[in-house]
Amino acid sequence: MPANDKLVLVSGATGKQGGAVARELLTHEWKVRAMTRKPTSDAARALATKGADVVEADLDDEASLRRALAAAWGALAIQNTWEAGVEREEQQGKRFAHVAKEARVQHLVYHSVASAHRRTGIPHFENKWRVEETVRSLGFPSHVIIRPVFFMENLLMPDTRQGIVNGTFAFGIHPDTKLQSIAVRDIGAYGRLTFERAESLNGREIDIAGDELTGPEMASILSDVTGRTVRFQQIPIERIRSYSEDVALMLEWFDAVGYNADIAQTSAEFGVPPTRFREWAKAQSWS
Repeated sequence: MPANDKLVLVSGATGKQGGAVARELLTHEWKVRAMTRKPTSDAARALATKGADVVEADLDDEASLRRALAAAWGALAIQNTWEAGVEREEQQGKRFAHVAKEARVQHLVYHSVASAHRRTGIPHFENKWRVEETVRSLGFPSHVIIRPVFFMENLLMPDTRQGIVNGTFAFGIHPDTKLQSIAVRDIGAYGRLTFERAESLNGREIDIAGDELTGPEMASILSDVTGRTVRFQQIPIERIRSYSEDVALMLEWFDAVGYNADIAQTSAEFGVPPTRFREWAKAQSWS
């Protein structure tokens, strides 16, 4: 069956990861059903303009998931810890996988997080590992698990971005900690390939990243691309812990252990040139 005859349901289609994968699939003439809770949003309308069939569904509503997954050959499963919370995200991920299996989806791609398999002790890593276990247990004809590292786009969150504009890149890691990161557009490229190569990638679990830099190295690049001095500032971990134990545990793990995606090997295998942090930063608006 030609690729463009296969229908892929993309959950989280108006978010960062889902949107990137949906756009990649549409660009390569796949049939995409874009699942969102807000079908009239600007992001949903933009996908419809590109040819997606936009459908309304909710990860907490099993009946709506059944409707969204009906007759889909493939499905992309994405949940958001920061919206749902750790426990609810796990429930959503397991629910989606079970409904996809009941709907006879032939190929499931689950977006987890890099190092989910390494017993990190980070709540929003550990819950994704448990969803992975569910996906593996259900016996889909084929499945792939993609594990991205820290998003470069996280630097565009309002407070972080405003700090950079004002000359300070504030982040909760030690100055000498190397942090792997990835541009969302690269996640989209890898996501498309997990559908195009469903047979050969069946059962694979793939950690993906695009660059590896310290906070001061990122600040130096931001200085170059913005034309203003940007200095790195380490946020005290106890300040972070005061509003999120989960985030504090993740940042402490970054310092002590860290991601270990093989950027060069994975890029070569998949033919996805890694977007380096400098390239990504140049493409952003810092005015």
